[in-house]
Amino acid sequence: MLDIFLQTLPFFAIIGLGYGAGRTGAFTPEATAYLTKFVFYFALSAMLFRFSANLSLGEVWNGRLVVAYLWGTAFVYGIATIVALLRGQGMRRTAVEAQCAVIGNAGFLGVPMLVLLLGQAAIGPVMLVLAVDLIVFSSLIVILMSIANEGRLDLSIFKTIGLGLLKNPMIVSISLGFAWSATGAPLPTPVNAFVTLLGDAATPGALFAIGASLASKSTERIEVAVWLSFCKLILHPIFVAIAAIWVFPLDRYSAGVVIAAAALPVAGNVYMLAQHYGVAPQRVSAAILVSTAISILTVSLVIGWVSGFQLS
Repeated sequence: MLDIFLQTLPFFAIIGLGYGAGRTGAFTPEATAYLTKFVFYFALSAMLFRFSANLSLGEVWNGRLVVAYLWGTAFVYGIATIVALLRGQGMRRTAVEAQCAVIGNAGFLGVPMLVLLLGQAAIGPVMLVLAVDLIVFSSLIVILMSIANEGRLDLSIFKTIGLGLLKNPMIVSISLGFAWSATGAPLPTPVNAFVTLLGDAATPGALFAIGASLASKSTERIEVAVWLSFCKLILHPIFVAIAAIWVFPLDRYSAGVVIAAAALPVAGNVYMLAQHYGVAPQRVSAAILVSTAISILTVSLVIGWVSGFQLS
């Protein structure tokens, strides 16, 4: 377990470096915003394109994994929803809290860290988790906010959701990669070298950007942040483990990867959604800060556990 902790420590050390740079003013919020854009639109997209271009969709697609992850995630989403409604939070705040409970940082943290720690074969499962989060749950919060704001479901919202997915650089880069893979042709050497070089900037850039963005986060409603962190870091991997091991049993490797992906801290894009809708952004901010800090220990524990799942 100590060995796993030491392997994950450099990732969180870079997050800590970014946090320190943000807190001291050495890295301004404006600089953080530009670094985040660089990683999101260029470096991470190049990494995802290279991964998918070198794999066929058949190698990546695993319907049982998608169902297992959806089942486990839906259970935690439901728990967070019920607790929020019992606290009288209303539909808008409830939707935001439920999103915090299940949406992990699979893009900026999960892809680079889990692929490096669990091996190249983790690419497929992590990309499926990322796709489910983006397509299913990011769409769900938009639908719920539309119902809460309009008092009904406006079917035009599905056009907005569709356009949003088509414009998401992670979805676009994965789709383009699989489209290239379908041709059966290898990436030309200069193109492969280009996307490799650019993609290599994703890991340190994303981790530093996470830390720098945390520097501006507050800890309002700390008890709620702790509850949501418990949902994300503990309940989410537990229910995904139940689904992936017993309810919809996967091969041991895939189960281990999807459980590790479920153990990631709350994603930064939940804050962007909360800010966009003007619904409890400080609450989400605190959940991201608290869950990221605690995940230094919990992610190491989960990865240490799943590393015994005959990972190779």
